[in-house]
Amino acid sequence: MSSVPAYAPVAEILAAVRENVMGVSETVLSTVDGLLVAADTEGSHPESVAALSASAHSIGRRLAAEAGGGALRELVTRSAGRHVVIEAVGERALLTVIGDEGLDMAGLGRELLGTVERLEAVLRGDTPA
Repeated sequence: MSSVPAYAPVAEILAAVRENVMGVSETVLSTVDGLLVAADTEGSHPESVAALSASAHSIGRRLAAEAGGGALRELVTRSAGRHVVIEAVGERALLTVIGDEGLDMAGLGRELLGTVERLEAVLRGDTPA
């Protein structure tokens, strides 16, 4: 796995998602406007994933609002052989998880609860680097 340089807490959090959930192959943390923060990727171009995640999130937010929903928490795309899950990390960041056909969606859902909280704390500066 290659990784975009990030300070240790973020890199550890991203790697933990891949290690703890069957089927996760890559993770990307970005801003909601598409700038790459950190990545734990193998085959994807992390800057492209960051930009596309921001675009998808923007459209999803608009659709959720049009449908009368509240704040958008998650987007899931399933294609032949791949899953992409985009999870809001507060109001300013996105965690994109890429998985294979065997992605444990229930396990990912459980893992992301704590992961999002940890990432929010790091991004707020509540944890030491």
